[in-house]
Amino acid sequence: MESPVHHGDHSGLLKQCRTHAATDATVDAIIVPSARTAPYLVEAAGLAEQLNCTLVVLCSRHARQRDVVAYLEDEVFVLDLVAVDLPDARTVRFPQLRTSKMLAETLFERRTDTSAKRNVGLALARMVGWAKVMYLDDDITLLDPNELHRAAAELDDHDAVGLSIGGYPDNSVVCHAYRATGGRQATFLGGGALAVPVERTASFFPEIYNEDWFFLLGDERLRPATMIGTAAQIPYDPFGDPDRARREEFGDVLAEGIFALLDRCRKIQDADEIYWDAFLSHRGSMIDDIIARVPDCEMEPEQRYRMLSALKAARGRLCRITSRLCVEYVEAWQEDRITWWRYFEGLPRDLPVEKALSYLRLRGRFTVRWNRTGLRPREPRLIEARRRLGRAAKEVRRQGGRPE
Repeated sequence: MESPVHHGDHSGLLKQCRTHAATDATVDAIIVPSARTAPYLVEAAGLAEQLNCTLVVLCSRHARQRDVVAYLEDEVFVLDLVAVDLPDARTVRFPQLRTSKMLAETLFERRTDTSAKRNVGLALARMVGWAKVMYLDDDITLLDPNELHRAAAELDDHDAVGLSIGGYPDNSVVCHAYRATGGRQATFLGGGALAVPVERTASFFPEIYNEDWFFLLGDERLRPATMIGTAAQIPYDPFGDPDRARREEFGDVLAEGIFALLDRCRKIQDADEIYWDAFLSHRGSMIDDIIARVPDCEMEPEQRYRMLSALKAARGRLCRITSRLCVEYVEAWQEDRITWWRYFEGLPRDLPVEKALSYLRLRGRFTVRWNRTGLRPREPRLIEARRRLGRAAKEVRRQGGRPE
């Protein structure tokens, strides 16, 4: 059953790919904002080894830079490695952003550091001189190096190139429930597997859910972007914690509301208070409709209970969102884009990695290992590493699912 008010597919906003075969184009670095233990990095490390590019691991929560270095050295990966601890993103030398300040100490404050990690990776790439980088989450697997070559080649014509995330879809809690109850719900370009051209990137990742969608936006519309190839995300239970739905709702409302406008060939600036009043009402109707369909779903009673709890949590948080707040956030974000661009343009250039990280006030929190001694055969090791990754995935699901 389709919702008349929800846009489940934004693929019409993407440009067509021009590359039809693997090329020798490549990325200079793979950047992983990691919150899991070191075994989850085997896929990214294997790709960095095969592509002969630098692996940058930005660590917090269960990830520790010393554990990352020790694990990858024990596994004899031959690559350039930069591992950084990011215990408190507020200490990084970043500009003051209105979007972060206006949500601080409110119900809508995002308490994860994914955005900060991605911004660190972007600033580091700018200062070091990396032309093309690939963002890769630590729960993304089954990647083909040839598709990363193709993605790198597409960056000559696009401001962002993503891989289609298969396996387990990368959606919000509400969109997962929409699909589970019969709605047509696709996935879109996202930071989980995203290649960007550093020199042409004037955007940043705001501290909000769906920060990667905001990163893709320009002044009025989506910047030139496309999707190529596929990857897989490790399964998790999106309904395991109702608070997840609460944390996502504000960012999901803003992103889905803006992209619904773009789907109709309108501009970001058309999202005024009248528009947001209507969209918030439609969003509430959509969630109510999903809730009404849950009892008829073919699933275990416990799963239905968890889904209903999550949807009610999202509905409750939606009631706290006002059209004025939406307008003010979008205005603050547009101002922040200018602030970030000035900061980005003013960063020092052609620095060694160590000096660049020190400039960001991360001195003493990183380890750098340069190991450019040639590639080694790695297929048997990758097979075993993926087996360990599968066991680790089972453990993280047992502990409560995917961290944001």
